[in-house]
Amino acid sequence: MRLALGVGYRGQAYHGWQTQPDRPTVQQRLEEALSSFVAQPVTAVCAGRTDAGVHAVNQVVHVDTPVDRAPFSWVRGTNRFLPRDIALQWCVPAAPDFHARNSARGRRYAYLVLESPVRPALEDGMAGWVFRPLDGAAMQAAAACLVGEHDFTSFRSSECQAPSPVKTLRALDIRRSGAYWRFDFDANAFLHHMVRNVMGCLLVVGQGLKPPSWLAGVLDARDRNAAAPTFAPDGLYFLGPYYDARHAIPERAPAHDWLP
Repeated sequence: MRLALGVGYRGQAYHGWQTQPDRPTVQQRLEEALSSFVAQPVTAVCAGRTDAGVHAVNQVVHVDTPVDRAPFSWVRGTNRFLPRDIALQWCVPAAPDFHARNSARGRRYAYLVLESPVRPALEDGMAGWVFRPLDGAAMQAAAACLVGEHDFTSFRSSECQAPSPVKTLRALDIRRSGAYWRFDFDANAFLHHMVRNVMGCLLVVGQGLKPPSWLAGVLDARDRNAAAPTFAPDGLYFLGPYYDARHAIPERAPAHDWLP
């Protein structure tokens, strides 16, 4: 049977999602826990690979297994074998044609930034940080040029393996809550480091170091060297993918309400 699982994790202790031979990863820990629970090897396929230090609120994975257990038993049983910074949030039976990555209609990320003259302490690793005041109107004006279908080569890592740099950014929303800024991204798919590279540029504009019109030139340049440096992974959260309604895959987890 095929199962869909929702996974939440803090990314600081891991070198991203994908299993690596000599470094701890989320996929490695999850597959070990699932395999321990059912006493046989289990392979997990994720909706979106996250980088080192990046967090996930509702990462979706699918697994195939002959073991028949109640969905809640999968959650409670697997979590017994997981470290405290990774936890299954839900489990639902999935159709044989469901694929965590290929069935996704889109994906959402959020980036949290602390605007403060002093560096974070409690939020260390959980939020990005700028010490200069940010101009929300300037960042929103700059962000407007990115919405839609574009060639995002200027925001693409040199290690990106995507066959095409053309993606559709459906929304980029920016709002402030006290000292925190939240940037919400919704796209059909993302390039490697795309959100962090866009964040680097938006924060340059927000701090008044470049005008809003500069970002359109960066996009048109289709050259990574035209953009700002990649921003830290600390405040980046993979909110999760979304699917056609027929799959009945949960789009939310409790941590959605924890984020400001």
